[in-house]
This record gives sequence, structure tokens and C-alpha cells, in this order.
Amino acid sequence: MSFKNLNVIKPLLRAVADAGYDNPTLIQEQTIPLILEKKDVIASAQTGTGKTAAFALPILQLLFDRQDAPKKGKTVKALVVSPTRELALQIGKNFKTYGAYTNLRSTVIFGGAGIEPQIDVLTKGVDIVVATPGRLLDLHKQDYINLDHVEILVLDEADLMLDMGFIDDVKKIERLCPKEKQTLLFSATMPYKVEQLAEGILNAPTRIEVTPTSSAAKNVSQVLYYVPKRNKIELCLHLLRNTIKGSILIFRRTKFGVDKLEQTLSSNGYKVERLHGDRTQNERQSALNKFKHGEVNILIATDVAARGIDIDELDAVLNFDLPSKPETYVHRIGRTGRAEHFGKSYSMCSADEKSYVQAIQHLINVQIPVEDTHPYPLDPKAKPIVHKKQGSKYKKGRKGEGSKQKKKRWY
Repeated sequence: MSFKNLNVIKPLLRAVADAGYDNPTLIQEQTIPLILEKKDVIASAQTGTGKTAAFALPILQLLFDRQDAPKKGKTVKALVVSPTRELALQIGKNFKTYGAYTNLRSTVIFGGAGIEPQIDVLTKGVDIVVATPGRLLDLHKQDYINLDHVEILVLDEADLMLDMGFIDDVKKIERLCPKEKQTLLFSATMPYKVEQLAEGILNAPTRIEVTPTSSAAKNVSQVLYYVPKRNKIELCLHLLRNTIKGSILIFRRTKFGVDKLEQTLSSNGYKVERLHGDRTQNERQSALNKFKHGEVNILIATDVAARGIDIDELDAVLNFDLPSKPETYVHRIGRTGRAEHFGKSYSMCSADEKSYVQAIQHLINVQIPVEDTHPYPLDPKAKPIVHKKQGSKYKKGRKGEGSKQKKKRWY
């Protein structure tokens, strides 16, 4: 099937061809016709499945008949709400690419950057706005953006917006838009609260599920290393020296962990950058650009900061810390092995993370191969330290250990 078979108009076909896309992905095949029919859609789709084009192309087509409106007379007709700045910028870039041969104007508004340039663009008039919730509500409160004419509302990465505490903001934004509108909701996973959100704001939506979260990327080889928590950094260095090569995305659970590992790898001569929510927008964009352009080959990130990353031909993913949610593991390793390329996933598991491995393997229905020929094997009998409820002392440890509280070691 081609994009032409989906009744995509010539200006968009030309832009798609310029971008090097020959055939639509599965989610594009299923979603584009429904959106062109002006139906509400709820879609379960992970990053890398082509979901941005799945909603960007039909939105551009639906608005195309208004392209001759004077720039000053343009009002916001399509609004895309995105949880992170990186993801919003990536979506905005795609709208520019696909709309190259139309006169439709789009812009991206987000926090962590100067507000005046964003106000200037809005004042000149735009058809499509891609926004993060906080900055959007701020600009609306100051009367710099009017949502009264929104015809299409897109909520992208709804599960991440839930995790980041944006659901109330999203509900408020939806209420600021006209009651009669087309609403599209995209989410990598469908937790109960996202289902509740969809039921409250979508009108008889068509459901689409592409690449279920229980399916690990087919082009990604997986391997698991059991290692004591105190030896994770040593094993990481060992793997980088002997096993993992190319462009590498390393996931850590906390911002402190990202910073600590970045310092360690840098001091050992590796070209590395870091990405997390405490860095400024300019710092985050600079780190991402360096990684994309090959100036550094290792990027360390938290899950939230990494959600908007779109990198071609990523060689490997290293789970320094295993995620507590098994769906997050699938999302992480799906960063590599895209577009018919092969990738590799490496995961380090300490004693307190064994239950995460069990949950992951249950979800993907695959036994992840274990590599035990490394310098820092975990005693198979090792158990995580168990603490009593708050207010009591720690359980007594091994012989010779006292019962006084000790600071937890964070790597």
C-alpha cells in the first residue's frame, strides 16, 4: 500500500517523498483514513511506529482547504498537547516537514524557553499549535492564545502525561476547546486512568492497537546480567570496554543516578552526555544534538526525558537500572532495532530488581538470555535488603552488622 492509496493529497505526497518515506506504516494505514473521516480515535502505539505522521498528515489535509486565509486571519484550528519539550519539538518538526508545500503555519510552545518569541508567532497567526500543558495554559491565561476555534485536539503520549501529573491540566485544556471537535488520543500503554480520560472526552472513538506493549522489538537481541548493586558501575565500564559498541542510550531511574554515571564515564575517557528534567531546555537540546550528530556516542537519560527522543540507527540500549513497570522495558529497548536495522539490549539486574525481571518476562513471554561469564556475578542466593516500615529500625543484617540505620547507596 502507498500513501496515495490512503487518498493523501498531492502536496503532502510530495513532502512525504522528499522525506524519504515510500510506504505507510501499519498505524498510518489504520489511522489516516479514520481521521480523514473526522472520527475520534484512541490508539495504542509506541514511539517508532510512525504515529506522528499518522495524525500529522490527516490534520494537514483536513486544514488544507483553509490555506489561502491571510496569515493575520489565521486562528488555531488544530492543537497537539505533548508531555515533554523534546517530544513537542519533534512533533513540530514533523508538521513543518509534511506541510512544506502548503501555506499552513504551525508552531511549538513549551516552557523552559523565552516566552516573547512564542507570543510573537502566535500574534502573527498560526493554524496548528504543538504545546506542553504548562506553557499552553500560561499563554491562554494571559490571552495570547485563543482555543475557541480548535477543530482537532490531539493528546499524545497520554500515559506519560499521567505519570508526569498533567492529567488535570489536560482536562482543563480540553474544556477550553469547543465541545464539538475531533479528539485523537495516542498512548504507548493504556493504564486505567488513561482509559478513564478517554471515556470522558472522546466521542464514540475507534480503537487501534499497533505493536502491543507485550511485544518486544523483533529486531533487538536481549541479554541480562545479574550483578550486585555495588558493582553495577564496574560492570558498566567492563561492558563498554569489551562488549557494547556504537551509539548507546543508557537508562537510569533517577536524575542523581544520571549525573553520577555521567561523571564516572567522563572521568574514564568516554564521550558522554546526559538528559533529565533538571537540565535547562538549551542544555537538553545541546546534549541531544551532540548525540544525534555523533559528537558523543553515549547518552544517559531518565525515562521521562528520553520519551521524545527520535534517533536513527541507535546501536544499543543499556538498562543500568531496570524499570519497575514492564511496559517501560519494552518501550526502552524499542529505541533500537528500528526500520529494519538490528539493535542490542543489555540489562543489569541487582538482587532487589529480580521481581522486575519476572514481570518483564511474563509480559513479553520471552525468557531473556542470561550472561554469567563476567567479572561481577551475583550470588544466586543473594536477597535484597528488606526494611521495616517507617519508624522502626532496619532488620538486622548479616553477622557482624549492627541494627543502626545506614544510608542507602545510590549509583
